[in-house]
Amino acid sequence: MKKLIYSTLALLFAASLLSWQWSKNQYPSMDKKEVIECLNMETQQAYQLEASTPAFAAMHPNPMVVNPENLLGKMIEFDAADGKQAFAYFIPAKKKTNKYLIVIQEWWGLNDNVKIESDKYYTDLGNVNVIAVDMYDGKVAATPDSAMKLMRGANMERMTAIVQGTIKYAGSKAAIYSVGWCFGGMWSLQTAILAGPQAKGSVMYYGRPETNMDKLKSIQCDIIGFFGNKDQSPSPALVNDFEKNMKEAGKNLSVNRYEAGHGFANPSNPSFNAAATEDAYAKAIAFLKAH
Repeated sequence: MKKLIYSTLALLFAASLLSWQWSKNQYPSMDKKEVIECLNMETQQAYQLEASTPAFAAMHPNPMVVNPENLLGKMIEFDAADGKQAFAYFIPAKKKTNKYLIVIQEWWGLNDNVKIESDKYYTDLGNVNVIAVDMYDGKVAATPDSAMKLMRGANMERMTAIVQGTIKYAGSKAAIYSVGWCFGGMWSLQTAILAGPQAKGSVMYYGRPETNMDKLKSIQCDIIGFFGNKDQSPSPALVNDFEKNMKEAGKNLSVNRYEAGHGFANPSNPSFNAAATEDAYAKAIAFLKAH
């Protein structure tokens, strides 16, 4: 009988101890603003998880090494929204203008390939400021393994602060346009969302679409996207959902599909499709000029 009493008392004591410990470790409940911020990070975090896998890395062989001469721009520093310094490759317009094209890198980082593309857009668009943001704070990957490590260590809040700082650098009267590939395609769309009424047009090459309807409804510019039917990141089904969600949100989205795989616009990729790349680029330039 005594053993039973002692056992019961021990169990009661243990339960009380666990209850106290559980209460001690609880965090305060999140307010509405914090909940919305968490939801708004879902797309970026989903991409980060996917881009940190060997399967995703397998779609990205080592990028071509280029040694460009006579690049049109130079590296600059500016304040990100988190108070820290950020970096970008900047080509100022020949004549003063408030038009800014924000170019966003692939998952490799701000390498010479992105700078060459920036020069190309600058030349073909005419009088516009082009600013290619450094989302990795100076780090550049040369292999899929190193790119995975950079992605795993990436801070999406920091990247958001970099984009916000870029928009602020352009100025409150700037007309903001954006373009990016894969990782940059996703962030091109996010840039349009972050720019609010300043956004005038966004180009996304096979970037992960936003799924949060509140964010999609906040978009205030037209979007054009280029996707591969053989791609799985994003998959055709995800692109279909994107079209449906944008239509439901009452937004203008032009989707262009090609019989191509992921990274079809990158000459370094086995999925490179010259015809699709040429067609997509011509449409991207026409879209930006029209807006």
